[in-house]
Amino acid sequence: MNRIDLDGQHAVVTGGAQGLGFAMAKRFVASGATVTLWDLDEARLDAARQELGKAATTLVVDIADWDAVDAARARTEEIADKISIVVNSAGIAGPAAPLDVYDVDMWKKIIDINVNGTFHVNRAVVPGMKERNYGRIVNIASVAGKEGNPNAAAYSASKAAVIGLTKSLGKELAQYDIAVNCISPATAQTRILDQLTPEHIEYMRSRIPRGRLLEVDEAAAMVAWLVSKENSFTTASTFDLSGGRTTY
Repeated sequence: MNRIDLDGQHAVVTGGAQGLGFAMAKRFVASGATVTLWDLDEARLDAARQELGKAATTLVVDIADWDAVDAARARTEEIADKISIVVNSAGIAGPAAPLDVYDVDMWKKIIDINVNGTFHVNRAVVPGMKERNYGRIVNIASVAGKEGNPNAAAYSASKAAVIGLTKSLGKELAQYDIAVNCISPATAQTRILDQLTPEHIEYMRSRIPRGRLLEVDEAAAMVAWLVSKENSFTTASTFDLSGGRTTY
């Protein structure tokens, strides 16, 4: 592993108890950072904290709840450190179904977590970053947000919104030493696949020219650079991890 220097940095990783979020948290710790994981799954948070060791703290947080997010930000800075890095990895895929029969409540839930949750977390941490004139934010979008996956309109729309939010916020903060970027990964081998049918998973795999799913450590490697001080210029951008799928 190429060790990127994150010494002295404190990172918040939402959805950090598992999957992409946990892989990124693990990479950050290996690079010298301390981390606080925000997740709804208390049992998995406990297991993640044990694996990461003394560099990690955890909080049970519902990112769809603004008051809970703002309280978590305050609590994190009380028990850990000032937040200089944020990765928004929490999200849901939802079931696969055509839009004309898609469950309305599920649509709202996906938007609430993937879009409103990302907004809440960014909204909570940006004031402190501006005050300190430093920060690195990575929002997790998806290749679906660029291309749209059939029978996944809610998820695709939510991730397109994350890309738009990232570009807007990155431009708003460009006069500060704050970088706001997102990644648009292809399907990764994580528990989010449990929400999908084997047929839908195979469809997504078949669209990837590499012929395989994304490994979580591959995403962590890219994000480790994006949240480092070395990334002092690039902001308001989207980085693909699509295995050759995306065309723009």
